Amino acid sequence: MEFFMKEEGFYGDLPYGRLDVSGKDGAGHRPYQLMVASIAVCSGGVLRKILTKKRIDIEDIKIQAEVDRADGGTGKIERIHIHYIIRGRQLDETQIQKAIDVAAKNCPMAQSVAGSITIKETFELLSS
Repeated sequence: MEFFMKEEGFYGDLPYGRLDVSGKDGAGHRPYQLMVASIAVCSGGVLRKILTKKRIDIEDIKIQAEVDRADGGTGKIERIHIHYIIRGRQLDETQIQKAIDVAAKNCPMAQSVAGSITIKETFELLSS
């Protein structure tokens, strides 16, 4: 990847289009937003694969992510809460929790920040 300086932040031309990144609101995606999105969507993608492999009948997964950042200077990400809303037929809470636990251990993005950022995962099930 290559990124080029612009008036506010940087941009890169990636396979799915231009990505503008800036620490300033309104000038591009904020770096912390990209990190949280990467972790949440990677975790969700791994979870989806696990559920599909286990032949658990899901129709949809919605991911909500909340982030807690350090007060003061750095604004370091300290905690991410990922909440999955899973819709499907005859979903079993125990099976889903086990799948989420396995996904957390197998998501490359989550493992990259293990020990630096606390990641909490919760879920709710909706019947279809």
